[in-house]
Amino acid sequence: MKILVTGSAGFIGSALSLRLLERGDEIVGIDNLNDYYDVNLKRARLARLQPYPGFTPIQISLENRDALTETFAKHRPQRVVNLAAQAGVRYSIQNPQAYVDSNLVGFVNVLEACRHHGVEHLVYASTSSVYGANTKMPFSVHDNVDHPVSLYAATKKANELMAHTYSHLYGLPTTGLRFFTVYGPWGRPDMALFLFTRNILAGKPIDVFNYGHHRRDFTYVDDIVEGVLRVVDQVAAPSPHWSGDAPDPATSQVPYRLYNIGSHRPIELMRYIEVLEDCLGCKAIKNFLPMQIGDVPDTYADVDALVEAVGYQPETPVEEGVVRFVSWYREYYRV
Repeated sequence: MKILVTGSAGFIGSALSLRLLERGDEIVGIDNLNDYYDVNLKRARLARLQPYPGFTPIQISLENRDALTETFAKHRPQRVVNLAAQAGVRYSIQNPQAYVDSNLVGFVNVLEACRHHGVEHLVYASTSSVYGANTKMPFSVHDNVDHPVSLYAATKKANELMAHTYSHLYGLPTTGLRFFTVYGPWGRPDMALFLFTRNILAGKPIDVFNYGHHRRDFTYVDDIVEGVLRVVDQVAAPSPHWSGDAPDPATSQVPYRLYNIGSHRPIELMRYIEVLEDCLGCKAIKNFLPMQIGDVPDTYADVDALVEAVGYQPETPVEEGVVRFVSWYREYYRV
């Protein structure tokens, strides 16, 4: 198929694009290569894709409606995976406007482009952050998520609502994927594993929020990609059992679906740090801090809907995933 992937220079987007290219799909990769973090890392990710003749990189922002429309009109993708977004809970406190521009304006431009150019299926990234103030564990896609605690989460919840509207009005099949704390090789420098590794190797303290009592459903990047692949291939369809009298948030009477992609094995942050210390062969200097505003204490994915739909759930243990990350980090940064 010809698949358009936004955020193709990103952590998940580049890994997904590589897998799609390897199986023979043609990829149109959109990324604006912004400087939210190291642009050289983004370029290095893209360099892994360049050898494939089926890869077409395009440097534009989703907010640029005219350029996006032109790209869709020229390349006519059959399916679209929207992974481009302004990510991060903590940065949304500092720079809220960036989230409005990328995650709201950019996303409606993607929806409009899909609508007008005959796209068969739009798959888009949501986040575990949408569960916000929810405390019932594990988090289920069938639960109400109307209480976000960060603007980042609110924009992703808005994406789910916007997608449903387009599924309803125009019959556009859409599937939202709530990712749970993705980690692994080629990861984002603003995320915990990257920050911890860099500081531990440099002999600098690491900031441990919530005094280390966080529990996170850490999910290895290859597991995320496998889940996305399977969902891309299964076009969202209306649920015959959906009822407006007792509406299920994860399905609809229109072609709309939501799934969690998480390891279904929450790990306490201190255990995560211990695994990393073992891999690096040295102990971290820990700076214990209270929980940051906009953060949540625990995440835990109920993946039953994903298993039922595509027969897959992530399975890489953190002990294995962290080893792979450290191996990549040492090689890439020559540490």
